[in-house]
Amino acid sequence: MHRLKFWRSLRLRLFVIIFLVGLIPSLFIKNSILKGYEERAVRVRTADVQNQLSILANHLITYNYLIDTSSEVVNAELNLLSNLYSGRVMVINNRLKIVKDTYGISEGKTMVSEEVVRCLNGESGISNYDSVNGYIELTVPITETISQTAATDELPEGSVVCRGVLLASTSTDTIMTTIMILGRRSQIIELIVIILLLGISVLLSLVLVKPFNRISRQIESVKSGMSIEPLTAADYLETQHIVSSFNSLLDKMRKIDESRREFVSNVSHELKTPLTSVKILADSLNAENDVPVEVYRDFMTDITQEIEREDKIINDLLELVKMDKDATSLNISTVDINALSEIILKRMRPIARKNEVELTLVSLREVSAEVDEVKISLILTNLVENAIKYNSPGGNATVTVDADHQYFTIEVTDTGQGIPEDELDSIFERFYRVDKSHSRQIGGTGLGLAITKSAVMLHKGSVCVKSTVGEGSTFTVRIPLKA
Repeated sequence: MHRLKFWRSLRLRLFVIIFLVGLIPSLFIKNSILKGYEERAVRVRTADVQNQLSILANHLITYNYLIDTSSEVVNAELNLLSNLYSGRVMVINNRLKIVKDTYGISEGKTMVSEEVVRCLNGESGISNYDSVNGYIELTVPITETISQTAATDELPEGSVVCRGVLLASTSTDTIMTTIMILGRRSQIIELIVIILLLGISVLLSLVLVKPFNRISRQIESVKSGMSIEPLTAADYLETQHIVSSFNSLLDKMRKIDESRREFVSNVSHELKTPLTSVKILADSLNAENDVPVEVYRDFMTDITQEIEREDKIINDLLELVKMDKDATSLNISTVDINALSEIILKRMRPIARKNEVELTLVSLREVSAEVDEVKISLILTNLVENAIKYNSPGGNATVTVDADHQYFTIEVTDTGQGIPEDELDSIFERFYRVDKSHSRQIGGTGLGLAITKSAVMLHKGSVCVKSTVGEGSTFTVRIPLKA
């Protein structure tokens, strides 16, 4: 049920996104077209009226209309222009007096208007569009060119004088009507587009979700244990990434599961072997009468060794569990890394001599760092112990301590059997052992390097390894000097 709700929700989101992606541009285009038509229609109407007013202005000068308004020709032209554009025309002289008003309500009055004053001062082509009230207001100057006979000192021949202003307002009802018609038609087209978008959105949402639904079924199959096959869905780049990531996770989980099963088997054997040995030794002593003291001592020595071996395995397991806790904290103090390294090597030298390995400390500089001394000791001990145990008789194990301004490094190099290149990425995994048979012989549990890496990561450091089979390995730990 939860899965069904999820896919329904995903399809709904995809549907909404696709629908909006198609609808929003359509609405934008519709509004842009209507707005563009309005602006163009207003420009055309303005230019047309201005041309008519310019012609009329010339007739006003010709018929001396500013002085005598009785000219029937001019009056007819004014009325025709007013009726043609469903507007109003006023003739204003240079003293701001309204000489003629086609509405017949303002003649003889004074017109104080910014546009009129600007036009009288020589600014032509002034127009204002009022989209709310639906009209265009225009001003055109009434100019006269001074002839030779009318020329004076102040007004030489050829000079242009503004005798008045034609102020006209024209209705934009026809433009608005056309816009309304276009709007209704666009709504029909819009409705068709919405229906098409709904169909396309439903279809695409189903098609786009289909691969994800298939992936979900495959994941559910893996989750329920019915299948362990990798996912396959190469429909889209996104699904390829999801499938690739899930398959990588699945592969890693398989490896972890295999490692855990192997660990359980190995640890069960490791834990059982010392107990079996102790039981055999104890049964042997109980079965004998009057056993010499020397034999008792030998048996007790063997029992002690087996108990120590059991204790080492249990301690490693407990240490690993402790490292796994989120609440694990570091007990930070200032530690002399050189002195600590010397102490660890001094402790490990008896084991090195027993394995015929030469143990050497190289201090390139004095290093003092803010670290957890116990965990750094654990890191050093594990790495040095491995360098000894997996070395060759007569080989060398070298610990090199160095630092820069920010980090200190501990490098542990051995001349042992080395690690195959294809296993280098796995050696820090928990429960992993390179040579399982040899590790069992020398008491390894496969936990040492996992514990080491956890301790290094707690210090915000890093650990890496370089190795050549038959020549040896080098483990390098890099940890900040400051906590």
